[in-house]
Amino acid sequence: MSGPEGRLADLGLELPPVAAPVAAYVPAVRTGSHVHTSGQLPISGGSLLATGKVGADVSPEDAYGLARQATLNALAAVRAELGDLSSVTRVVKVVVFVASAPDFTGQPKVANGASELLGAVFGDAGQHARSAVGVAVLPLDAPVEVELVVETG
Repeated sequence: MSGPEGRLADLGLELPPVAAPVAAYVPAVRTGSHVHTSGQLPISGGSLLATGKVGADVSPEDAYGLARQATLNALAAVRAELGDLSSVTRVVKVVVFVASAPDFTGQPKVANGASELLGAVFGDAGQHARSAVGVAVLPLDAPVEVELVVETG
C-alpha cells in the first residue's frame, strides 16, 4: 500500500477512530479546499493518555509522544471528512498547545512529535507552518493539544 495511509502502516501506526468531542463542536470542518480540525487531545482507546503539565508532571519526551498521538487523532478527523488521506495535497498549518510548567520552554521540541510524524506520512507535502504555544492548562488537564489545517486536491 502506498500513499499516506501506507506510510502510516510502514511506521507500524494506524489511525484510531475519530475521538468524540468533549463539548459542542465537530472534529473537523471542510471549507473550500481546506480541512480544519478542532483541537485534538492525546486520547487512545477512549482515554486520555496522560494529564498534567509538561516540565513538571510529564517529561518532554513523553509529551513528544503525546503530540504524536494527538496528531494521529487529528489525521483520523481529516480522513473522516475526506474519505482517505490520499486527497491531502499539503499540510498547511499545525498548532501545538503545550500545558507547561512555569519554567518550561521546550514547546518546540514537544511540537516536533506532530511535525516529524506529518513529514514521515506526507513527505514534502507534510512540511508546514507551525506554532508551538505554552499554555497554563488544557481541557481535561491534557498535556498537549494539536490542530491541523490541510489542503485538498
